[in-house]
Amino acid sequence: MMEKDAKIYVAGHTGLFGSALMRALQRRGCTNFVTRTHAELDLTDGAAAKAFFQSEKPDYVFVAAAKVGGIQANSRYMADFAMENLLIACNVLKAAHEVGVKKLLYLGSSCIYPRLSPQPVKEEYLLTGLPEPTNEGYAIAKIAGVRLCDYYKKQYGDDFVSCIPANIYGENDDLDPNNNHVIPALCQRFHRAKRENLPFVEIWGTGKAEREFMHVDDAAEACLVIMDRYEGPGTINVGMGFTTTIRELAEEIRQVVGYEGEIRYDTTKPDGMPRRLLDSTAIYDLGWRPRIPLHEGLEKTYAWYAKQVES
Repeated sequence: MMEKDAKIYVAGHTGLFGSALMRALQRRGCTNFVTRTHAELDLTDGAAAKAFFQSEKPDYVFVAAAKVGGIQANSRYMADFAMENLLIACNVLKAAHEVGVKKLLYLGSSCIYPRLSPQPVKEEYLLTGLPEPTNEGYAIAKIAGVRLCDYYKKQYGDDFVSCIPANIYGENDDLDPNNNHVIPALCQRFHRAKRENLPFVEIWGTGKAEREFMHVDDAAEACLVIMDRYEGPGTINVGMGFTTTIRELAEEIRQVVGYEGEIRYDTTKPDGMPRRLLDSTAIYDLGWRPRIPLHEGLEKTYAWYAKQVES
């Protein structure tokens, strides 16, 4: 297990996942953190990443730093998503190897699995087919990061592991309407529609696509279990065990917000992968289970969002 006084570096500590990891580590009693904002350290700069690791020499590393976005941003800025995430993975893992960190956990994404994978998706299905075209650039970069962990372990014996979480959401999510994921996007749309008394809210796609939506605090706790108990090789899934359609999600968020207007679906827009359910047997066998139901998680997320709007 991670020692409470060990030096821990959470890359991306101000983002959705990184901030949840910080909360989970603080609940455990960890206090010896080393952090840098993106303005202080650009992890796409190999020389800067190397200098940081050589100066700080962290014991444990969580790689939550990434360029992320929803379906619109992923499809529009594919080169940026591919290049930035490739550079982060290459620079951080190389620097961590060179200074000999005790253990590193790299965070992947469930969208890296083949678009038409058998369901539920097992870890061994990675690279057995083509990814969803709308996020291919991002997926290829994250696959590279996951595989690099395996390669460093096999070639050098580095204790580098990776995990693939389901669709996460929660406090500190990206609120940029051109870049955000489905849950913050819907919170924004329903909130605005209620405030301005709009007759309907429009949503991309048919609403039939199915996803696992997991509150980020659950995902962060899973990462601590993985860091303590998982040895690899290969990656490990972290999921809820059931899916929710986009239509069901929209209805849940409408109830949480209190919007009474109509929901319309723009079927000319893509749905993305039809269904994505992870086989999370391996993480369950390590003793972890998700604890935050979807409705409760959405209430917490919308309360955070509403507070951001007010301030």
